[in-house]
Amino acid sequence: MVGKAKQGVGEAVGNDALANDGVVEQAKGAVKETVGDAKNAAQQIHDSHKDASVEKSEQARDNLSESIREAKEKVKGKIEDFKERHTA
Repeated sequence: MVGKAKQGVGEAVGNDALANDGVVEQAKGAVKETVGDAKNAAQQIHDSHKDASVEKSEQARDNLSESIREAKEKVKGKIEDFKERHTA
């Protein structure tokens, strides 16, 4: 807001240097705001990808765990079948 005020005062009193300084300050502020917005957007994208990665890892772990459980149950069943067939 300072830049806008400087520009207005400079224009009102006919001081081109002050008016120009005001415009420069406005431009600097706009650049800072834009850089801040870009950083925020990059952080949001990073967080989103991180969350998706964690979710994929959890799903892969769950799938592996389930596969191991199923294999264990299958082997247990085979052992029980074998014991039944070979028990006198």
